[in-house]
Amino acid sequence: QVQLVESGGGLVQPGGSLRLSCAASGRIFGINFMGWYRQAPGKQRELVAGFTDGGTINYLDSVKGRFTISRDNAKNTMTLQMNSLNFEDTAVYYCNADIWVGITTRVNWWGQGTQVTVSS
Repeated sequence: QVQLVESGGGLVQPGGSLRLSCAASGRIFGINFMGWYRQAPGKQRELVAGFTDGGTINYLDSVKGRFTISRDNAKNTMTLQMNSLNFEDTAVYYCNADIWVGITTRVNWWGQGTQVTVSS
C-alpha cells in the first residue's frame, strides 16, 4: 500500500530555518491533495499549508510570508521550507495526502510525524 514518510525535523534556534520533506510511495494512481499539518501539546491539529492538483494553496495565517510549500508531482514528494521560526512553531508536523489508489478508490493517508522544536 501507499506510505508517507517525513524527514527534516529537529531542534532549531529562534529565527532559524528548517526544511521538511515528505515522500509518498506505493500504489499511487493520483494525488488530489497534499499538505502539512501540525499539532502542539494541548492544541488541535491544524493545517499549516496545503494544495490541490489545481494549484490552490492555503497557508495558516501565522505562517504566511515565512513558510513555503512546494510539490514535485513526478517524484511524489513535498517540502515545507520554514524560515524565521519562533517558539509558537514548535509542534509535531504531519504529512497528509488524499490519494487515488485505484480507478474509483480514494484514501487519506498520514505520515508518522516529525518533531520540530524551536528553542534557545
